[in-house]
Amino acid sequence: MRPYSRLSAYLFAALALSTLLPAAEEDGFKPIFDGKSLEGWDGDPKFWRVEDGAITGQTTKDNPTKSNTFIIWRDGATVDDFEITLEYRIVGGNSGIQYRSFELEKWVLGGYQADIDASGRFTGILYGERDRGILANRGDKVVIGPDHKPKPAGKVGDSAEIGSKVRKEDWNEYRVIAKGNQLVHRINGVTTMEATDEDPSGRRMRGVLGLQLHAGDPMKVQFRNIRLKRTPLASGKKVVLVAGSQSHGFGAHDHKAGCHLIAERLEASGLGIVPAVYHPGWPKDPTAFDNANAIVVYSDGGGGHPIASRIDEASKLAKKGVGLGFIHYGVEVEKGKVGDAFLEWTGGYFEMHWSVNPHWTIENAILAKDHPITRGVKPYSVNDEWYFHMRFRPGMEGVTPILSAVPPESTMSRPDGTHSGNPAVREAVKKREPQHVMWARQRPDGGRGFGFTGGHDHWNWGHPDHLKLILNAIAWISGVEVPEKGMASKPVTAEELLENHDEERPKNFDIEKIRKQLAAWNAMP
Repeated sequence: MRPYSRLSAYLFAALALSTLLPAAEEDGFKPIFDGKSLEGWDGDPKFWRVEDGAITGQTTKDNPTKSNTFIIWRDGATVDDFEITLEYRIVGGNSGIQYRSFELEKWVLGGYQADIDASGRFTGILYGERDRGILANRGDKVVIGPDHKPKPAGKVGDSAEIGSKVRKEDWNEYRVIAKGNQLVHRINGVTTMEATDEDPSGRRMRGVLGLQLHAGDPMKVQFRNIRLKRTPLASGKKVVLVAGSQSHGFGAHDHKAGCHLIAERLEASGLGIVPAVYHPGWPKDPTAFDNANAIVVYSDGGGGHPIASRIDEASKLAKKGVGLGFIHYGVEVEKGKVGDAFLEWTGGYFEMHWSVNPHWTIENAILAKDHPITRGVKPYSVNDEWYFHMRFRPGMEGVTPILSAVPPESTMSRPDGTHSGNPAVREAVKKREPQHVMWARQRPDGGRGFGFTGGHDHWNWGHPDHLKLILNAIAWISGVEVPEKGMASKPVTAEELLENHDEERPKNFDIEKIRKQLAAWNAMP
């Protein structure tokens, strides 16, 4: 554990200075509660409602909660580096703002809590709910070490004096600031505690956001004017994965399950990538992309593509240098404004009546030489719905083919149609021209993009080279330096491939078949 440093003191001072202005005068804060309904929030309806324009949690003698219960902000996948400001009022009992937390079971959270209590004893402290207990008392400045215990590092003020600023049974403003491993709580403009969490196994750099209703004596707590601001990550890169809704049945177009698997491997890479998965479709969280370095869309496409109705929003992000990646059906959009944007962002897209979507097995794969996306990737062979004959920028200007192969004649067995064939693609297949099924573009504005047409068959994410190609691509568009041997990833298990599905597993599903296929893939030299 390093001692509390001058740099930490400087950062805390900067964080404190940034909170001097009233919330209404600050930029970047967005409301995450509409003041009318619990839309976007999820809690036990026995205890949570909207009253007086506030999220209201209440227990009574006749309606107690047996254990602490929470209302969770479901519209937000996770919070990472952020500031939140809200007003609260409490009568009886104990409550708190739960942040960067983990969900143990339905409506039960653990992790960091900005404490609130009616007696005033604990208000403003940092508490580890179902975790490490009290981490910083009011007035304290602490460093939490690898032994999970806080060590004194100074004071932010006198506990009793700070507590005297809290208005009992009246409205108070609470602000929480999380920047990297540095945490600050403020009530009514007064800092109540500062903590640096240097506990590598205990700290959390991202997690869910919720509000607490405590078990025990009857109580009532209210929260209003809840507003959130994402801030650039103190370290690392943020990747937002947009997973489309149900499609094609179990085992195909499993956007949610695929995004969660990819996110887990990105986070476990050790390269500082912070992923957030939103499902289903375009995030309802108004802050979702505010501190994103890259956005990856794995969804159905065409006219219903999640980005089609948000093209102006996405274009603004791209102009800021945010990377954009699209997987499988996510590469298909309509010709015109959206298609032109894809040409700018990634260099190509699936155009109806030009591109095709047959199932076939890649043989003799051609990988780009000397490109970060192909580092550590060996030529591989899998059967998938490999779309090809994309609409690319004229002359392939600025476009790098990443994965290519020659499609077999069988891919032209269907009649011409919107997705199945056309004279131009038939001529290309007849000439045995290599077709690019993954491509990338480094944009003049510094941003990056890629398109990848595989991803129909969920089980293919268990192929180590198939998965590594996507992990490398996402790292690259987010601005992370891809290691020489590519992104490290432990072998995918059959059990992992069965997690996070949004469709029921068929009763006759043969998991042993998946295990055998994974074993064969991982045994290859």
